[in-house]
Amino acid sequence: MTERDVRTRRAYSAQKVTDLGDGVWSVPVPIPGNPLGYTLVYAVESPAGPVLIDAGWNHPEAFEALESGLGQAGIALSDLRGVVVTHYHPDHAGLAGQVKETSGGWIAMHEADAEMVRMFHDMAASDDRPRIQTDMLRRAGASPEELPAAIMDAPIPPAIPDIHLADRELVDIPGRRLRTVWTPGHSPGHICLHLEDGDRVFTGDHVLPGITPHIGMYPYDRTDIDPLSEFLTSLDKIATFGPLEALPAHEWTFTDVAARAGEIVEHHEEKLTKLVASMAEADRPLTIWTVASLMTWNRRWEDLPPMLRGMAAGEAAAHLRTLEVRGLVRRTGGDPVTFVVHS
Repeated sequence: MTERDVRTRRAYSAQKVTDLGDGVWSVPVPIPGNPLGYTLVYAVESPAGPVLIDAGWNHPEAFEALESGLGQAGIALSDLRGVVVTHYHPDHAGLAGQVKETSGGWIAMHEADAEMVRMFHDMAASDDRPRIQTDMLRRAGASPEELPAAIMDAPIPPAIPDIHLADRELVDIPGRRLRTVWTPGHSPGHICLHLEDGDRVFTGDHVLPGITPHIGMYPYDRTDIDPLSEFLTSLDKIATFGPLEALPAHEWTFTDVAARAGEIVEHHEEKLTKLVASMAEADRPLTIWTVASLMTWNRRWEDLPPMLRGMAAGEAAAHLRTLEVRGLVRRTGGDPVTFVVHS
């Protein structure tokens, strides 16, 4: 976390329901026990009923805050036409199922994330997640002592969506023009949403004002995807919107989404350059776990608990994959997988 983040970020208790004008409301919904604090859920009014952008974490406290916050905006849950989920993560999609049950409305999501949701439902039914995670962590180079504590608890899978949105497709909100912008990276099907009749862009987790979203790769040693490159390309897509106002899912609204997108691209390019230099200095094959320990986090590697080390390894894996695609590093081993700077 940078000094800018420390100065500007406000606690959930300091948040309030806000009328953003043009029939758009911001409703803060808490994420209990999470340092992010809250998700900013947006309500877009229309002649056919309001639509939510994201819904919040699946927790009674969050549901109460969502219902109460919408009430302050004069919106009843039963009046909602639907929920557009920017991506499948639980702080965005978690309450979508309860909103649907209460309102009878639809849930919309990009097909790539809808596929992830279906996969999580299948995994929950098979209870195979611990074995899969243990094997993934071991191949990344985690020590046997770290393995049990590094396994992440599986949240309740979000509701399966009714509608699959495609890039550039308009969301079904009669009287409004809300266009889907596919921005993969943080998740395979992450979307931003351009409110064309209000000239604003809802950025989900793709572009945040003070922090950068987690870009990880799971399993760590995949060779069929490159999420960081997708993320950087998606940032270039958002940069074409110029100085539009951004309505992100965390932190605060801000102007000039293109400028912030450029800053995030620069941040990751610097991380990639520093990572190659650190690996070259080590001058030996390195596991993903060791590479993660060489990178800069908001705490020292030694102070990160095993579960957060696992997330850091996911981000290290994504950076290594991009460097591999660019021909700057190569794999030298498979179990555990290791990398060296390409000579």
